[in-house]
Amino acid sequence: MNRPTIVIIGAGLGGAIAAFDIRHVVGDRARVVMVSKGDVFHFTPSNPWVAVRWRTRDAIEVRLPDVMRRKGVEFINVPATRIRPDENEIDLSDGRALHYDYLVIATGPDLAFDEIPGLGPEGHTVSICHVDHAVEAAAAFDAFMEAPGPIVVGAVQGASCFGPAYEFVMILDTELRRRKLRDRAPMTFVTSEPYIGHLGLDGVGDTKGLLESEMRQRHIKWITNARVTSVDAGMMHVEEVAQDGSVKASHDLPFSYSMMLPAFRGVEAIRGVEGLTNPRGFVLVDKHQRNPTWPDIFALGVCIAIPPTGPTPVPVGVPKTGFMIESMVTAISINLRDIIDGKPPTAEASWNAICLADFGDEGVAFIAQPQIPPRNINWAARGRWVHAAKAAFERYFLHKVRRGQAEPLYEKLALSLLGAPKLRSPAAPSSQETTP
Repeated sequence: MNRPTIVIIGAGLGGAIAAFDIRHVVGDRARVVMVSKGDVFHFTPSNPWVAVRWRTRDAIEVRLPDVMRRKGVEFINVPATRIRPDENEIDLSDGRALHYDYLVIATGPDLAFDEIPGLGPEGHTVSICHVDHAVEAAAAFDAFMEAPGPIVVGAVQGASCFGPAYEFVMILDTELRRRKLRDRAPMTFVTSEPYIGHLGLDGVGDTKGLLESEMRQRHIKWITNARVTSVDAGMMHVEEVAQDGSVKASHDLPFSYSMMLPAFRGVEAIRGVEGLTNPRGFVLVDKHQRNPTWPDIFALGVCIAIPPTGPTPVPVGVPKTGFMIESMVTAISINLRDIIDGKPPTAEASWNAICLADFGDEGVAFIAQPQIPPRNINWAARGRWVHAAKAAFERYFLHKVRRGQAEPLYEKLALSLLGAPKLRSPAAPSSQETTP
């Protein structure tokens, strides 16, 4: 009997761990293939440190071909250009067509810098979304140090990942204070969130109070409900939106250095495939991480569609945290094993959030169970221990990738800290359904 082929697209935080976990859980029941547009794994949460030269890119990279070979995963370092689900094939950029029996989409997002004129590394702001961007941001920060001036940091309308923006503005503050240059660099935080600490989650614990207090203590001004209309060299144009959607105020913010997180959308290879994605190109999945139209396709991480927590004056997306991603991986691995064995899928991901946000000298940690309110656990705290914990987690995760380990640390934390079930009971109703 021929073994089915499981293809994983993407080799980032979700894709790499998915390859290890699927191989571990499915065993020899299937051939496992990874498709990636590069052969290096980057630990994305460390990018803010790279941007101020607290890390080098080499320190947060792992070369994947040898690791995948040791784990029995075939590695194809060729980008996917299009998915053809009606034929169970993936077009690759070298002209090949790759057949799959089951597909796991873990591409991460496409960064929509082009939706705002002047935004992004090809415009007038830097980025920490990719290690290449972070390296460029570090070079720009070096130049900024020669002539400090105003700084603008934040996340634009439609962004769904706010934690790194908070981290980066605080890390910049810490680094500037260490260099005795903070008095020459006024800072403004610009965000589409309706309030500081919303995080796309309607807050967790008292993240509003904690983060507002931190910003006041660090003399960082902020603008919420912000819609960035365009960015010129050294000037950002922002509309502050009222609750009814009208423009409450317009701001022209001068800057000498700016990092703004963009909105996300699905990558080109999947965007617009009928029945697979919503209008933004995010993959529609059911409670078992399967696409309703194409049940042989699974998806995890930032590329999936999750509805917002509620209406906001400016569009705000929902983040997919490390805990969610690892629990999605666990569910997909179990479901693939069961399907291959002729059983129906039953495993569901745990929709909880555990996050460590580093500020360079301290930080904020939060736990949300489930991620979308109302919650059973709604806790946040700050302290110097968060900075140490984030560095320890970086070391652990890179070690895990280098060894090809499938062990999910976040799931362990959930079990020990939250008492949360590793996976939902098959009989329990799902509290999350994705919508277009």
